[in-house]
Amino acid sequence: MLATKLFAPARRRQLVARPRLVALVDETLDPHQRLTLVSAPAGFGKTTLLADWLAGLDQRRPEARVGWVSLDDGDNDLTRLLAHVIAALGSVGLDVAPQTSTDLAALVNDVTRAVEDPPGQQWVLVLDDYHVIAAAEVHEAVGFLLDHLPDQVHLLMTTRSDPPLPLARLRTRGQLTEVRAADLRFTPDEAEQFFTRAMGLDLTTDDVHALEQRTEGWAAGLQLAALSLRGLPQRGEVARFIDAFTGSNRFVIDYLVDEVLAQQTDSVHDFLLRTAVLDKLTGALCDALTGRTDGGRTLAALEGSNLFLVPLDDQRTWYRYHHLFADVLRVRLLAQHPDQPRQLHRRASDWYSAHCYAEDAVRHAFEAEDFERAGYLVEQAIPTVRRNRQDVLMLTWLSALPDPVRRRSPVLSAFSGWSLLMTGDLDGADARLDDAEAALEAGARDQAIRAAWADTEDLRTAPATIAVFRAALAQARRDVPGTVRHARSALDQAGPDDHFIRGAGFGLLGLAAWAAGDVREGLSTFGQAVRALHAAGNLVDELDTTVVLADMWVTAGRPSRARRLHEQALQSATSNGEPYPRATADLHVGLAELDRELGELADAEDHLETARVLRERSSITENRYRWYVVSAQVRAAVGDYASAVRLLDEGEPLYRRGFYPELRPIAATRARFHIVDGSLEAATAWADDRGLTVDDEPDYLHEYEHLTLVRLLLASGRPELSSVLTLLERLHTAAVDAARDGSVLEIRVLQALAHHGSGDLPAALAVLGRALAEAPEPDSYVRLYLDEGEPMLALLRDAAAVREPDEYGEVARTYARKLLDRVDAPSSVPTQQPLVDPLSQRELEVLRLLDSELTGPEIARRLYVSVNTLRTHTKRIFTKLDVNTRTAAVRRAREHGLL
Repeated sequence: MLATKLFAPARRRQLVARPRLVALVDETLDPHQRLTLVSAPAGFGKTTLLADWLAGLDQRRPEARVGWVSLDDGDNDLTRLLAHVIAALGSVGLDVAPQTSTDLAALVNDVTRAVEDPPGQQWVLVLDDYHVIAAAEVHEAVGFLLDHLPDQVHLLMTTRSDPPLPLARLRTRGQLTEVRAADLRFTPDEAEQFFTRAMGLDLTTDDVHALEQRTEGWAAGLQLAALSLRGLPQRGEVARFIDAFTGSNRFVIDYLVDEVLAQQTDSVHDFLLRTAVLDKLTGALCDALTGRTDGGRTLAALEGSNLFLVPLDDQRTWYRYHHLFADVLRVRLLAQHPDQPRQLHRRASDWYSAHCYAEDAVRHAFEAEDFERAGYLVEQAIPTVRRNRQDVLMLTWLSALPDPVRRRSPVLSAFSGWSLLMTGDLDGADARLDDAEAALEAGARDQAIRAAWADTEDLRTAPATIAVFRAALAQARRDVPGTVRHARSALDQAGPDDHFIRGAGFGLLGLAAWAAGDVREGLSTFGQAVRALHAAGNLVDELDTTVVLADMWVTAGRPSRARRLHEQALQSATSNGEPYPRATADLHVGLAELDRELGELADAEDHLETARVLRERSSITENRYRWYVVSAQVRAAVGDYASAVRLLDEGEPLYRRGFYPELRPIAATRARFHIVDGSLEAATAWADDRGLTVDDEPDYLHEYEHLTLVRLLLASGRPELSSVLTLLERLHTAAVDAARDGSVLEIRVLQALAHHGSGDLPAALAVLGRALAEAPEPDSYVRLYLDEGEPMLALLRDAAAVREPDEYGEVARTYARKLLDRVDAPSSVPTQQPLVDPLSQRELEVLRLLDSELTGPEIARRLYVSVNTLRTHTKRIFTKLDVNTRTAAVRRAREHGLL
């Protein structure tokens, strides 16, 4: 990262003291303040005010420490922005682990721990020029930090326009300090000090008053006027200038910049125009653009003359022009020398490339419209950008390249195909991979073509990479043989140390086996993928594969194994040194799904709330829709089917056909909600549209839909029982053969419902009891039964009431009574009965917060602990109170007199 982004600007030597504004900004450090917003148009002196505020802060508020980030367009990439934020916090003593850069909850927890020492300290994070931020995910992240950072940490923001943050709420709560254009306008006294003391002009009080009135205290206007007046030694000329000084700010800018530039020497004028294309200036870079050797001296001289130059570091090495001044310079450059901007951008790109500033080099190449060079630089930068997970940046670059430039490079074409694959454009991705293969063939025939490619590791592995993407395309199209063929091709072409390619190849083979229903082979092969990614040191993709591996274990009927994988992965994501654990949101969604199945809906909602604030930043593209699906399942579990369907409708557009097999289509889940809710017409329309029948052959990719069809037929009241049971038996045989014990249990449950619906209770009990007896983890399932609604409750009540059951009937009766207790049985624990294992003081504190409307993450933040630590406390409380849900814990605690 560029260190100059973390340097606060130094106080200018020629500056008017404005203690009223300094005192206003000092309110930032009030413990109740969350945000100070300095919002005004360009030229009002926002950054200058903060430089003045910082200059004497250590004397006024010795407990304060300030971290600074100067924002630019590149900070719309959340990963990049948070890396700079963490660096800024670290520069003032808040040591935050780098791996939390995309896990905001972990970041807040780290900051909370760090601010405890030394006590009484206050920290301010300044985000300068926030108006450059347009990305919704960045605004959401900053909003999260505003809500959850500890009281010792405050945000201070300069911006030309109000950001889309919860300003009204902060204002209502008294947590917002605002410095507006009206505050920043120079008063008559301040204007007089500026002209006479700072600028050394001999003006009358009337002159000052006229200029102050006509600029309305606008700092840039006053400065432009002062620079123009310096060249007017005659009193009569001054008077005429002031009389003519009227009009809008835009008019004033055009007029006065002409006057200012007209007073510069030809050398300075040429320097200003040639360097106007830069958003950051340093001596050597300016020399590269001007062809001179006096860049450093000229910048120092311009700063000394107060000519709209802002230093970016304490050493006066890097500068920038005032934004308004730079805009006008660029307009004049284009008007006077229309052919120069491209040439200057090209020189800037060369300089940045030679000094290893890849992003700036690429940006200037695009500005120069030198797309061949831009493509070459992108090829060089892709390995670093991929390693740093700057996916948004890479996709932006690739989409900006013209087709001919992209097609001449196998690397650019391959990764363009990947980008389209991730957006769900399978045909477009296929065409880009064709381009990549054609480029490789052309390069093999013509050395001149190959010489134009950047010599990178991605070029060496391009054939294997293309094969991986081909396998993923086949997977998205449900072409299992094609997936296997391309994945094996990738493995054949990969070297022994090409761990990433090998991990992807084994992973796709595992997914193909899973899509074919062979969970044993899927687990074995996918395990090799995880090990290969671990060997590559690629934690991000290793965590992503954990989500899939956990799903396979659920299919295998072992949710507890899936839970362990999720929890271990979360631990790695928040404690390992890898800085970009983007799968964190998906891991929370996975845990929410497991908690929902256990009936622990409050815990599931806690995980979903944590994932909600992370999913747009940490979730891999294909999994974003799952948050909506699991949220819908939680709403359905409490009978709110309208909200459940609405959530599915919101999540469905986010689904992308890609690397993972579509095993539980959203449309089929919606149909299940309709069935339980009694909306059979909508469910029937779905089944007709899919063309499903009871005569279909078993196919794991359609198993979820077939089991949904069975539910529809049973709910219709007119099922052909023998046909339904025959279909279920075929599905059962296929599931048993492939070791899909999770599927086996679900199929047996539906067989039991079918028998019970026909009046055959003994057969229903035999099937249900045997399923429970043979299931690897029968106690890991609750919603599997309760989601079936009243038909299942009727079966459970009949099972619980059976007298003298046989072996399987006894198993069914025991489990039925356990489930019914969860549904409607009152607690039998006597009031005020003391606990055998009393709650600790910390557990009592947690319990009191559980008896509130706070979500789990909010409780964790209130207690200054991580969500995982809170879950540990909650589990202990549940164990001591002998309950399984948050609601039950509160009720039981009241019975014991603990609340």
